[in-house]
Amino acid sequence: MLTVLGEAVVDLAPAGGDDRFVAHPGGSPLNVAVGLARLGRPTAMLARFSRSAFGRRLRAHAEDNGVDLTHAVADDRPATLAVVSLGETGTAGYDFHLDGAADWCWSAAELAALPAGTAVLHAGSLAVLLPPGADRIADLLARTRAEGRVLISLDPNVRPAMLTGPDAARDRLLTLARYAHLVKASDEDLSWLFPGAGVEEAAAALIRLGVALVVVTRGAAGAYARTGGGLEVTCPAERVTVVDTVGAGDAFTAGLLDALVGAGAATPATVGGLAGARLRAALGHAARVAALTCARPGADPPRRAELAGTGGRRTDR
Repeated sequence: MLTVLGEAVVDLAPAGGDDRFVAHPGGSPLNVAVGLARLGRPTAMLARFSRSAFGRRLRAHAEDNGVDLTHAVADDRPATLAVVSLGETGTAGYDFHLDGAADWCWSAAELAALPAGTAVLHAGSLAVLLPPGADRIADLLARTRAEGRVLISLDPNVRPAMLTGPDAARDRLLTLARYAHLVKASDEDLSWLFPGAGVEEAAAALIRLGVALVVVTRGAAGAYARTGGGLEVTCPAERVTVVDTVGAGDAFTAGLLDALVGAGAATPATVGGLAGARLRAALGHAARVAALTCARPGADPPRRAELAGTGGRRTDR
């Protein structure tokens, strides 16, 4: 079981002229959970869904895609909204409406334990930063790291415009990185976390914090990875006609976790141990999943059967 912890967000995306918008299910953690489930991985989500119409739509989207919501929480507070803007190249920007939303109100009891059978815990984005729930999530990650049985994956997915205290947010993310075995980040995330440092230098800094594998997405420049043993690997991006980049990084994360599970490298002891060719193949698989997402509108990750060369089958070995 792969468990994803974090927010579910309604993306209000442009729908042509006259300032029209259409509502799509989104939010980085929800996108990752759906991406994993579509790839055939047993996936649970720890999320707090609003009982509002938007919240019910988010819950239905997860359930319709096979995500296990047994441990999700229902709340009367509103759902989080993100107004999406698209640049000339399809690059997405977001204007969030967060105040009073259900997503951030975790209690200690709600995060007392992980779903049974969890082998991988992925967390990140706004839920690990916004009070009051962020402290509860940090406690869960710390306990899980100390127990040593579950692989912890972290995606900072930094939204600087949403942070009222950037220095405190930076300190919190670096603390959370100490609990993670895998950090997947964008080059923009690392530039914000380590001002003035290049990708390689920032990745090395995360390794020194105790991370076993750092994977960095660099847009059209592809992906870069560094292991705790000092191995560095790069992978080019797949060429695709981009419709938009909504959910692309989340699709990459789902593809990466899927590849690590398939390679037998989704445990605390093995995640940093892939040899160069196998690590490069994992990055290539993740890049393929992200490319297919970019080729269509919204956060719409592919299913296993859509990945060329697999015939719809897993590639576990």
